[in-house]
Amino acid sequence: MLQTEDTELCEQLSTELCEQLSTDLLLQVYRGILKINLIPPAPGLAVTPPHRQEDRVSPAIVTSIFAVTSLGIYSWQVILALRFQWHQSEIGPVSWQNVTVLKPLKGADGYTAECLSSWMREALRTQEARPTPIPTSASSTPNSTLPSVAHRQVQLLFGVHSDDDPVVPLVNNLIAQFPGVDARLVVCSEKLGLNQKVSTLIQLARLARNPILVVSDSDVWIPSGHLSEIATRLADPKVGMANSFYRLANPVTAGMQWEAVATNADFWSQVLQSRSLKAQDFALGASMSIPQSWLDRIGGFESVADHLADDYQLGHRVANAGGRIDLCTSVVECRHTAYSWADVCAHQLRWARTIRVCQPVPFAASILGNVTVFAIVWALVAHSPTVTGLVVGIVYLRMITATFLRRRLGDPASVWKWCWLAPVKDLLTVLLWAAAFLGNTVTWRGNHFFVQPDGRLVRRDV
Repeated sequence: MLQTEDTELCEQLSTELCEQLSTDLLLQVYRGILKINLIPPAPGLAVTPPHRQEDRVSPAIVTSIFAVTSLGIYSWQVILALRFQWHQSEIGPVSWQNVTVLKPLKGADGYTAECLSSWMREALRTQEARPTPIPTSASSTPNSTLPSVAHRQVQLLFGVHSDDDPVVPLVNNLIAQFPGVDARLVVCSEKLGLNQKVSTLIQLARLARNPILVVSDSDVWIPSGHLSEIATRLADPKVGMANSFYRLANPVTAGMQWEAVATNADFWSQVLQSRSLKAQDFALGASMSIPQSWLDRIGGFESVADHLADDYQLGHRVANAGGRIDLCTSVVECRHTAYSWADVCAHQLRWARTIRVCQPVPFAASILGNVTVFAIVWALVAHSPTVTGLVVGIVYLRMITATFLRRRLGDPASVWKWCWLAPVKDLLTVLLWAAAFLGNTVTWRGNHFFVQPDGRLVRRDV
């Protein structure tokens, strides 16, 4: 008990300290700009002629404005992430709706078995769980039409394109290991659109028996209680979708560590930043859940059969139809075998072009949050020791806060030795951001496509 209290106290103190450091440094930067650019010279001192002073100072003022704007955006993002309450769901009483998990599969690696096993174990735990009420808020209204929590059912449907896929024997072994789980391997041989994953989902959904559909990739591992939180959140009829943050759990190469900064530090905090401006209108695809009734309302999986970003498209359609997208506080993990730098860059470029197509204006504006780049440009233009000192502080703050956010999402303490990758990630991100505007082609699962302005795929002949 004391150990738990000590851990919570340390976490609270660390969060408050990191938040205070962000605020203090932002104030110091503002003061530095005032000192460098805005304080007039003392009376009687020689000054540079006005036109020369303007020529010399103007670039420094412009770059300082961009640097401070970028730091402000980043500080806002960090503060929102530090204040996010993990595992403290604002949910009402336990109201269970039976769940069907749809798992489109293709191939297998060293982590596929443990990822799929986590879903089998969670299904078994969920079905065997005894009713455990959660304290309700005054505004909570249970849905009386839901089945009793004592009669939980979880169905797992694993879909493959052909019966000679390497993952088939692995899935068959898992089904044999968990006889108490309602699991089935389905060969989805029909080609129902250019997005093979969605094609598999369409065919699996036909066999779903339960009102809640959970969609997740083969490389996703889930924690205990994940399905219960999903079902409880979707008990509210106004919630059209629930999704979860995810982290890259095993970055075993330098390239994967670089990508982990993008995913485990920046992405989830940027999602919170977006949610602070408007209701979420996109889904996070690692684990997303949708009631069958809402899926039917937006046209089923068939409506996104030719789209690349099927998770974004499904969430966007739910939001446009009036549904609320809820964010689970449990974090799922993506576990991969080793990726090379080339693999990571190709993945990030595909991701960047996908976001640019789906949300062109926010993507274009996202460069403003690149605090490292704008700070360095400011230092190069200003030629001032004071500015250089401030920029060093900004880069140091970026390394500390990025690593702290990775720890908040669940990364181990060993990630501190990779803190230097945060500014490196920022510098390389500029190149990927620019490259996203230089083409509309992507390579996905070995196939080459053009991405149209509405997100649809067109096969590219090579």
